[in-house]
Amino acid sequence: MTEEKAPIRVNLGYAVAQLQKALAAAGGSTSERIEKWQSVIKGLLEGSLRVGSRTPVAGTPPWVTLDVIHGGFATGGYAAGGPLRAHESQQLARLGVAEPGTERSVLNLYFAGDDGRADLRAMLETGTFRVEVPEEAALLVASWLLEEKEAIRAGALLESIMPWFAQLRFYPVPHRVPMRSGRAVSVRTVSDTRASLLKVKPQHSVPAMREAILVWTPLYDRAVALFMETVEGDVPIMRRDSDGELVRGEGGQPVVEGGWPCRRYPGDWRERAGQLLAACVEARRLHQLCGKPDKPKENLARLRKYLDACVSDPVAMTGRDVGMVRKILASYVAKHGAPDSERLRRTRSAQATNAATPAYGDIARLVAERLDHYPADEGVSDVNPLVAPLTGPEAARLGTLSAVSLPRSIEAKARRCLEAPVDQLVRSGLIPSSEVLAWVLPALTARVRAEAVADPRLRRIYEGSYLAFRRRRSLLLLDLESQVKFNELPWVTAIEPWVGSDDATRDAARQTFVAAAGLALQSFPQSIFPNRLVKELRALARTAALDIPLVDELAADIFMGAFSGVFLKAAQVAGRLLRTSLYERYYGLDFARVLAIDDLNKDRWGKETSSAFAVMCQDLAGEPGERKWSVARNGTIIEQEQILTTHNLACTWLDADLRNQLSPHLPDLALACFAWVCQRQQIVVLHWQAKLQAIKNSAYAWRQMLFFLSVMEESRAREAQGRIHQHFSTQSPAFQELFGPAVRGLDVVMMGDGFAGDGHHPGSGGRRFLGWTSGRHWLMPAAREGE
Repeated sequence: MTEEKAPIRVNLGYAVAQLQKALAAAGGSTSERIEKWQSVIKGLLEGSLRVGSRTPVAGTPPWVTLDVIHGGFATGGYAAGGPLRAHESQQLARLGVAEPGTERSVLNLYFAGDDGRADLRAMLETGTFRVEVPEEAALLVASWLLEEKEAIRAGALLESIMPWFAQLRFYPVPHRVPMRSGRAVSVRTVSDTRASLLKVKPQHSVPAMREAILVWTPLYDRAVALFMETVEGDVPIMRRDSDGELVRGEGGQPVVEGGWPCRRYPGDWRERAGQLLAACVEARRLHQLCGKPDKPKENLARLRKYLDACVSDPVAMTGRDVGMVRKILASYVAKHGAPDSERLRRTRSAQATNAATPAYGDIARLVAERLDHYPADEGVSDVNPLVAPLTGPEAARLGTLSAVSLPRSIEAKARRCLEAPVDQLVRSGLIPSSEVLAWVLPALTARVRAEAVADPRLRRIYEGSYLAFRRRRSLLLLDLESQVKFNELPWVTAIEPWVGSDDATRDAARQTFVAAAGLALQSFPQSIFPNRLVKELRALARTAALDIPLVDELAADIFMGAFSGVFLKAAQVAGRLLRTSLYERYYGLDFARVLAIDDLNKDRWGKETSSAFAVMCQDLAGEPGERKWSVARNGTIIEQEQILTTHNLACTWLDADLRNQLSPHLPDLALACFAWVCQRQQIVVLHWQAKLQAIKNSAYAWRQMLFFLSVMEESRAREAQGRIHQHFSTQSPAFQELFGPAVRGLDVVMMGDGFAGDGHHPGSGGRRFLGWTSGRHWLMPAAREGE
């Protein structure tokens, strides 16, 4: 079978399901997301897209940045292609009209020529450019090479990219502000933060609430006051017992005591009542947001009806009508206080203050305007001016009081653009997880790696290129294929001789590696390193000349049954650290067997693999049962790989020497993992798939805890065990019963015993806690009928 006729190896149903979700979300309208999923499906069916390959778009070299959507699917489009952007159109206007379809070629040829290179040189000297997609650095590199009399290298680079001049932009985005470097990073740029603030939706209920407070409440107060003037005797009130509870009569209605209304009318009463009725009519003509005052069962509507009767013919008021007015007055006094009372004045003053508070959407737009003074693609080193209370002019614009503080949600959005050292962002809660840490780390990695470049112009290119490259979305890959590497980009290859790694840069990279890995473990001990973080740590390790076998988390649904050689190397590092440890005993491992494996060979795709390691993972996962392949079976094998390798814990602990940084905190880290598991497992999750995900993540946190317990001294491990038990004793009885087998299993292994082959300890009822299973997990609720 030819390659073009090869069967689709990725589930087409996934793409169809994503298209259906996009259609449902769009409500029948066409959206960019819909068009992209349609392109994916069309490419899969026609064979122009080879999902699973590192070059999924036919005829496209691996260095081209593809348009990739959720799940790692390439759409067939190019990130540096598509419609002309504003800066391109402006440059074309300066150059003159280009033939339709040749616009991008004209621009690329201009920047490859003398005049365009002069523009690029000016950008390089000042740093007034940005690289948003890696390709946008290519002609900057070519220009720099020609300045350095490296015509041959420049020519080779141009030769490799010229076939794509008509489709891709190889020139940077001009910018009025020079690039800023340093060790500070931000979770969001000013542009991202501004967009987030502008997405705050208007609160449609706020105008109606303001109308109710500022228009209808004063009219209600006037109606009550008018009827109070007609009361003969004491002010009507609700009777209460000695405990302050309302006394209720037959039928459960509150008992009213005090005087009766409609018994006397001051001389101008009817005139004033008529004025109030006219004011209500005029208010309804001008204000129509709040419909409550017109509802027949609402007190204001009732009082207006009785006022009209009293003005027209007071004798027509029945005893039932008067009794209803009396009840309304007593209810008003009980809820708000009597007219002219201090209590009523305080209540109405507080309501007026609330009414004067601007809507969240209005405040968010104002804060977004505050960001207009900052460069859009950077963070803000001091966010205090952004989150300060409204100034006098700002308050006047919104029609409110001055010095109104920002709502917490708006302030939180604004603070996300704070630019500061990574550890400060973690402490402040702006980096709440290792995933977000991985998101901001590329900026720091780029700056550390660029420090090895002596020429400041080339340093700017390198840093911008690296950041843009790290923004590329990963492809879905099969057959142990690897993602495109940074040094595979032709313009990066061309400058390799000038991108050395001097001692200072290696030291900086090593320090950054240790700091980032340590920060992730100390701040989020329950989380495994996400793949994005592994990628950055790997880049730092290479710059620091550290030979650390970092491994990625594999996807169970596309796992092909083989492991590349780095997994064996990582497992052997773990074996040297954890042989004969609590960790080895708990998981029933044989690290001696791991250390004896020596069978790395190239597979049919040219990748180095270890068959013996794969077999060991399969053995530890147990018998496959009747079905030899399933996502669940794959998951059990991958979990054993993660157990054997410790998923990057052992190699960072040993080779990066994190022990000095983390050793004092090991008992706290172990307890934090256990507490997280307890908390996560007690969150009510209704969907079975989400519940399985929670169990898997809890098992990963449990494994992290086992590692921390295993690398501390035995006395400290016993102390940590006691703290774990104390925390467990504070949990709900139901959870203690459910999760007790896992805790007892840990106890028996710490006492020197072990599990049987099925992961149980018959004497104590303890059991090994794993995340994956081919059948129903013991932490899952009992199966319901029909499941």
